[in-house]
Amino acid sequence: MSGSRTSRRAVLAGSLGVSLTGALALAGCGSESGSGGGSGGDASTITLWLSASEAQTAGYQELATQFKAKTGTTVTIVNVPYDGFQTKLRQAAQANSLPDVARAPSLDPIWTNQLQDLKAIATSATNKVDADLFQEGEDGKVLTIPSDITAAGLYINKSLFDQAGVTYPTDPAATWTWDDFLASATKVREATGAKYDLVYDNSPARIKAWIYTHGAEGFQLGDDGKFAYDAATIPVLQEFVDLNDDTVMPKSVWTSGADPNALFKSGQVVAYFSGVWQVADFATGITQFEWVSAPTPAQPVHATDINTGGKMVAFDNGDTAEAALQFVEFMFEPANYTQLVQKNGYLPVETGLDLQYPLTQQNALDAFALYQKEIELADPISSTGNKNGDQLTLDGKSISDDPTKDEMAKAINGQQTVQQAADNIVKLINQQIGS
Repeated sequence: MSGSRTSRRAVLAGSLGVSLTGALALAGCGSESGSGGGSGGDASTITLWLSASEAQTAGYQELATQFKAKTGTTVTIVNVPYDGFQTKLRQAAQANSLPDVARAPSLDPIWTNQLQDLKAIATSATNKVDADLFQEGEDGKVLTIPSDITAAGLYINKSLFDQAGVTYPTDPAATWTWDDFLASATKVREATGAKYDLVYDNSPARIKAWIYTHGAEGFQLGDDGKFAYDAATIPVLQEFVDLNDDTVMPKSVWTSGADPNALFKSGQVVAYFSGVWQVADFATGITQFEWVSAPTPAQPVHATDINTGGKMVAFDNGDTAEAALQFVEFMFEPANYTQLVQKNGYLPVETGLDLQYPLTQQNALDAFALYQKEIELADPISSTGNKNGDQLTLDGKSISDDPTKDEMAKAINGQQTVQQAADNIVKLINQQIGS
């Protein structure tokens, strides 16, 4: 996992080459609930907002405990639901109650002027943060450093595949098509009595991967400053809607909030499309069957949805500003960052780390290697979500409420056509950005 990232840089360069201080990702991974505001000016306590799984929150808590031992400053961690994170930060900015540190889904023009400069941390020769993963603004400041890199991908219940005698690819360079995968998953379901072929994260980011791998472009920001979709996107989305038939995929994930992670862990689902952040959780949370990370299907495009993970920011909150900056600095010190990456199952933003993920399961270790190769092979379209966000931030705009999930849910429920869903998605996004 350590060493050069030349191939990854080639993929990410297009999405991170705009001269600005950060990027807006339209989506990200799941989260736990939480609430709370800033630390109220008490310099002995700072507040960190994040959105993460229980397993990954534990990694930050471990870091916070070590930071307190070193500095005497308590870090109070608040786990905010991902879907409401951007809105909550906006409300906090308006109420002058921002947290001291945040692992934010994206930057927002409403509070970027209240951020501290992280340039010394980002450009430290000791830290070796990949220079392609952060940006300097025109004023020379670096307002955010990604906590990690994420990519979408496929997990399968290997025990069910083995029971059914069905084979699967292991090398992303020789992956299967979606048609091949779905045919195999159906064979497994029918042979083993499993309940569903597939559960698929209810996420705009994951639907991008579906679109890109099918050769469509999806929802892209045009030169006119407006979002639009290409003609190929409609039949691709229609195919996704049709699969939500309560046999291949359960409608409940996209229409009523059923937890795909829990469904996969139940052992009654053949496969799960999610992302790299699940590896650490699966390594400890799945004991009743054997799982593996499988190559993402390509039909015909080898793609995923590549995002820089949470964006670490430190707010300038007066008395707590220095401690907030110290915590971010502490986090990216190579020894501490290595610990966090290993604990949380991250793909790192720092180069040259000697990573030894503390996992006893070979399938979990194999998953990290597979994701690294998936990123290296991914078509450049995989990172256009970040590229679109870069341009929005450069223009002083943001999307606080991505309508993709709600509109797709209506289509899956038969309340509107896929065409209407796509039209509504671009209309509602363009309204938010004033285009």
